[in-house]
Parts: sequence; C-alpha cells; structure tokens
Amino acid sequence: MNVILVMIPLSLLLMIGAAIAFFWAVDHDQFDDMETPGLLALDDKPKHEAPRS
Repeated sequence: MNVILVMIPLSLLLMIGAAIAFFWAVDHDQFDDMETPGLLALDDKPKHEAPRS
C-alpha cells in the first residue's frame, strides 16, 4: 500500500514532463516535415565514402 503513495506522484511527474517535452517540440517546429525523414532511408546516394585501403 505504501508503494502507491510513491508511484502516483511519480507517475504524475512523468506525465507532466512528457507534456512539457511535447509542447516544447511543437513550439520548436520539430513536427513540421514528416515526409523527408522517411524518404531519406530510400536515398541511393551515400553521404560520404569511406577511404579504401
């Protein structure tokens, strides 16, 4: 029963932290471009080539 007294406030703090992180991401335009990251995996051009030995 004492565990509930710890877990409820802890879960509320975690929920508040997640909400703060979500609204920070929305305010800093993290969700503006949802198409490009998915297409980058299909790009055939290598970013850089490793030196050949």
